[in-house]
Amino acid sequence: MKRRNFITLSASGIAALSVMPTELAATSTTQPKVRLGGPVFEKYNSPEEWIAAIKKLGYRAAYCPVSPGAGSALIKAYQTAAAKNDIVIAEVGAWSNPIDPDQEKAGKAIQKCTDSLALADEIGASCCVNVSGSRNPKHWAGPHKDNLTDATFDLIVETTRKIIDAVKPKQTYFTLECMPWSYPDSADSYLKLIKAIDRKQFGVHLDPMNLITSPQIYYRNGEMIRDCFRRLGPQIRSCHAKDITLREDNAVPQLDEVLAGKGNLDYSAFLTELAKLKDIPLMMEHLATADEYAQAAAHIRSVGKMVNVEI
Repeated sequence: MKRRNFITLSASGIAALSVMPTELAATSTTQPKVRLGGPVFEKYNSPEEWIAAIKKLGYRAAYCPVSPGAGSALIKAYQTAAAKNDIVIAEVGAWSNPIDPDQEKAGKAIQKCTDSLALADEIGASCCVNVSGSRNPKHWAGPHKDNLTDATFDLIVETTRKIIDAVKPKQTYFTLECMPWSYPDSADSYLKLIKAIDRKQFGVHLDPMNLITSPQIYYRNGEMIRDCFRRLGPQIRSCHAKDITLREDNAVPQLDEVLAGKGNLDYSAFLTELAKLKDIPLMMEHLATADEYAQAAAHIRSVGKMVNVEI
């Protein structure tokens, strides 16, 4: 027979023991979360209608609901509504080519970036995002032989500093989305840019699909995603959610963007890593209809359930 040890507890000690397991369980079962968002197709004319449309979609993140030039009162109203309803305004898009070889076009693009960054700071968005641009005179975000050169790298550094210094944001970040044929095109080049730009309010925008540029990365993109979060995680301010396929009937590699769930992007790795960061939004993009966004959201949420991440 095993010897049993008995401990005598006071009433207060018993009460303490009855509380402790519940508290510990609550702590250990806290489910990691990711804020999913996307475009709102439903028309809205007020912050209240905007919030209602977002909640109907089950989103906890949103694109900026106003454009540069909006009045301060309107910006404040949307900022207040978002905060009150636990919605993160993910990003203000500044889509333009600030390193266009045409100086007049480049100047207009830089002005768009500064105006967009100022809006992002005023409305409290996680970031203002753009691509670094391209030396391609015909396609503002297209490939060009001079894009991935030291001279263009230096130009991106100079231009990005100019944008940030013109606004001096206090609560948001200017970010550059990774692209396959312009800097930043990898975690390595992003780290190099962060060091060279040397501005506290410069952050990372991560779209892992844009970094899948070969069959090697395609088939092992989970490794690439985990590496990006390991090396860039503290600087990440917003992410995009897309998917990608590799054609199998082609003699040369052809990678195509598709709806989330229709390709090979490792969403298990993506969501698991993203959930380790606090309130970093995951924004769907590039789809044509509300139904397509609903399909993509359903896939992302289904993967979230599999990896125990609340979407």
